[in-house]
Amino acid sequence: MTPATARAAGPPRATAPGFALLGAVQVVLILAITMLSPALPAIQRDLDLSGAGLTLVSAAYGLSFSGLLLLGGRLADLYGRRRLLVVGVAVFGAASAASGFAPDFGTLLTTRFAQGAGAALAAPSAMTLVRSLHPDGARRARALAIWGGLGGFGATAGMLLSGAVTTWASWRWTFLAPAAVSLIVVLAAPRLLPTGPAPVRVRLDVPGAVLVTAGLSVLSYGLVEAGERPWSAPSVWAPVAGGVLLLVAFAVTELRVTEPLMPLGFLVPRRRAAALGAILIGSAGMSTVFFFLSLYFQEVRDASPLLTSAAFLPFGAVQFAAGLLTARAVRRLGARTVTAGGLLLCAAGLLLLGLLDAHSAYAGTTLAGLVLFAAGVACVFSGATVAALDDVDDDRAGLAGGVVNTAMEVGPTVGLAVMVSLASSRTSGLRDGGTGAAEAVSGGFAFALTAAAAAFAVGAALVAYALRRGTADPSATTTTPSHPQPKEFSS
Repeated sequence: MTPATARAAGPPRATAPGFALLGAVQVVLILAITMLSPALPAIQRDLDLSGAGLTLVSAAYGLSFSGLLLLGGRLADLYGRRRLLVVGVAVFGAASAASGFAPDFGTLLTTRFAQGAGAALAAPSAMTLVRSLHPDGARRARALAIWGGLGGFGATAGMLLSGAVTTWASWRWTFLAPAAVSLIVVLAAPRLLPTGPAPVRVRLDVPGAVLVTAGLSVLSYGLVEAGERPWSAPSVWAPVAGGVLLLVAFAVTELRVTEPLMPLGFLVPRRRAAALGAILIGSAGMSTVFFFLSLYFQEVRDASPLLTSAAFLPFGAVQFAAGLLTARAVRRLGARTVTAGGLLLCAAGLLLLGLLDAHSAYAGTTLAGLVLFAAGVACVFSGATVAALDDVDDDRAGLAGGVVNTAMEVGPTVGLAVMVSLASSRTSGLRDGGTGAAEAVSGGFAFALTAAAAAFAVGAALVAYALRRGTADPSATTTTPSHPQPKEFSS
């Protein structure tokens, strides 16, 4: 297909406004995950929530988001990507507005679940429409690299927005931004976005959709509970075991149906598996850093929500700047170098954050660790997104978007479950040894962050091996032979 034909068949005349609109969708969908973190104490007071209720409100969005992503990706392939984007964003926006007016626990919990369901429909479609806007291989790789950094930026923006709004107004106003962006997207999408390829005319794998949604949701719930209770508690091991069994049943089902929701062979290529693993560990590490440092600043150092959010300003600035640079880095160095190098930068940052104690100065190892980790995770998301997506056929692009977003959403749930358990165990041991409360808490955080640094270092080695020469680098994917790629991205 010539470039002229590609333009006629897919993208509108100007791709920049469409890409900006899709980027806003990605940022706001991820922003909705973290935006409640600084506001949780205020929500607990206003709605008179127990600790368990607060945890469930915090986790509800991620539970439905991660559980329904594969279904959302497949629906995008089956029924049209722009259509699913508009429907998903509309549901997300309406639920966001309703959350801001929620009078009680039950209403807020329901609207947060609905938010996640809308996000699960919108996110895979948004990612695949980026591909439709950029049919040329070089431009597509550049766009996907930038796209990979937007998720992390959205998570940071959620923290900053929530801290400021909760301090100066009410936590309810934090839901205004997602609702407003959703309205803009619903109105502008028909003008700025292509419809995408023709829908795939196959039967939806309903049993697979039910099993994977239930499996991911139940497993995620058990892992969320693990952050509050020991692993031996029935409320932890029972849903974890049940979720694993449901996912095993899903895998068996996918081997037997003619048109599977998620062909297991899709995950077989070493390059794609390594990229998805890098996205998972990157999102897990980011959520761990946010969680531990938010608690540290507020509980150990007695900082306000606004000051806590301000402490992450350098993180957001570095991450945004690095995200703009990583597109060119992926093009010049390849996804392998950028992704593995980013994981090593993250490991170095986590090692510095692992020096945390009850009296650590912010403008020292803490700030240095945040900066290094921010630069590293931007590289990880950009390089790994290109490696995971850029060689996918158009009729599987929605599925690919769902898989990538699932890795990004499941990562924080798994990571926090493991890291919180490590930190709690270490804190208990220090307290039993006579260490003061503040020192014990910060010591537990430091221990878990150091363990995370080791995991990132191992991940860097595995990614460097999996994406080594001999496997095609997806950062240099195809255009037709008659249209060779330029040496550099055009601006």
